Amino acid sequence: MTEPLPNPLTEGLERLPVHPTALVIFGGTGDLARRKLLPALYNLAADGALPERFHLIGVSRSELPDEEFRTQAAAAVKEFSRREADPKVLDALLAEARYISGSFDDEGMYPRLSEALDGFDAASGQQLNRAFYLSTAPEFFPVIVEALGRHDLTAHDGAEVRVIIEKPFGTTLAEAQELNRTVLSVLDESQVFRIDHYLGKETVQNMLAFRFANGMFEPLWNRNYIRNVQITASEDIGIGSRAGYYDHAGALRDLMQNHMMQLLTLLCMEPPVDFSADEIRNEKVKVLHAIQPPEPDRTIRAQYAPGVVAGREVPGYLGENGVPEDSNTETFAAVRLTVQNWRWAGVPFYLRTGKRLSRKVTEIAVTLRPVPHQAFNQEGSVGVQPNQLIFTVQPNEGVTLKLGAKIPGTRMRVRGVNMEFLYGTTFLSQSPEAYEKLIMDAMRGDATLFTRNDEVEAQWRIMDPVVQRWEAAPGPLPQYEAGTAGPAGIEQLLAGDDKWRAI
Repeated sequence: MTEPLPNPLTEGLERLPVHPTALVIFGGTGDLARRKLLPALYNLAADGALPERFHLIGVSRSELPDEEFRTQAAAAVKEFSRREADPKVLDALLAEARYISGSFDDEGMYPRLSEALDGFDAASGQQLNRAFYLSTAPEFFPVIVEALGRHDLTAHDGAEVRVIIEKPFGTTLAEAQELNRTVLSVLDESQVFRIDHYLGKETVQNMLAFRFANGMFEPLWNRNYIRNVQITASEDIGIGSRAGYYDHAGALRDLMQNHMMQLLTLLCMEPPVDFSADEIRNEKVKVLHAIQPPEPDRTIRAQYAPGVVAGREVPGYLGENGVPEDSNTETFAAVRLTVQNWRWAGVPFYLRTGKRLSRKVTEIAVTLRPVPHQAFNQEGSVGVQPNQLIFTVQPNEGVTLKLGAKIPGTRMRVRGVNMEFLYGTTFLSQSPEAYEKLIMDAMRGDATLFTRNDEVEAQWRIMDPVVQRWEAAPGPLPQYEAGTAGPAGIEQLLAGDDKWRAI
């Protein structure tokens, strides 16, 4: 029997080895752990990406025996995994999983956690790296970090200790600065992994490849050729059961201050000296320092009103369970920013995000300047439209290049056509979930896709004045009908003849 030929499209999909690791999930029975973290660990195990020695500990307040935690973890994987769970892989992953009960401010819980970690070291015959994942409410981030320090869990002879911190990293600039001070009083910056799950998405990382691995794009990547950039993160769903969180956050804090600003920095950064974590993050910080907080006339906010989504009537934001009837929390936010440096001066960057819009899409659309002379004006011709490069982050990860092409026939008529690259069809494999990539990078110690302390504060420096201004302004907020593209009047943010892309 002949050996099958190798598939050239799968070249480079292999994974790098990871040092034996014990992963502790604070909030191990919470919603994020169930929906994202545990399924991500299962898929890493199914791909053979986890280290041969890998141990899992869940920490939460509820009293559970180890076996019940394993049962609940297995149920979460079966419900939320991107692939059907293989019982053998799942059993192997959870066979030795441990559960430690206790509140995060309970000083008696941490010695029990330390004992469990030491037990894994003894059973393995080696010192395991330790990764602490803070999948908790933000008020517990400093509590847990300081407790880890008091109980000597932030260093481990012969192995690495890392702490992964979920968003939001503060809700104002002052809070972010205070949290950074607390965390860095206990840990070294190299141990801290502030997670932004958008950066784990393949298309987001692919922006760097498209820019710096292809000679055809980088010469055009500047103010001379690019007319504007639009970054859109729209959702067709409402707030669901998240009123307690969302009404204190709002659209700007929830998505724009962190995820969307990170997309902007990757799009605008200068070529790094190399692709190490700090060199890339150095360049991203330079972009943030070149952005000033937007003036009031360059920001818009609104709330969704009752409407129809997917043929179903839905309530407005003020009618959602748990939302105060006089809430001034925005569910839609849009801003216009400029990057005041040599490469980007004069190019408008439009950011918009919202709930209950007409469809779910996250994309970065780069619109080039039009050709200088419109020669194709024959009847039936759409005309020469500016070229666009569109990075689709979700739902279908890929890249689209919009070109002008001749319509078949005897006349010279032109219309736009698309050249598309989709991950699923090109690499014949399903893209991993963002958390799979980020958990692996954290265990490996690669901080490239994690935000550094000065990045977080620079992002807040831009957006904090907008937050403060909006919170001080009286209500009620402008409304937009659920299922539409957003509030009326957002065109006022646009410069010149720019137009919003359809959502």
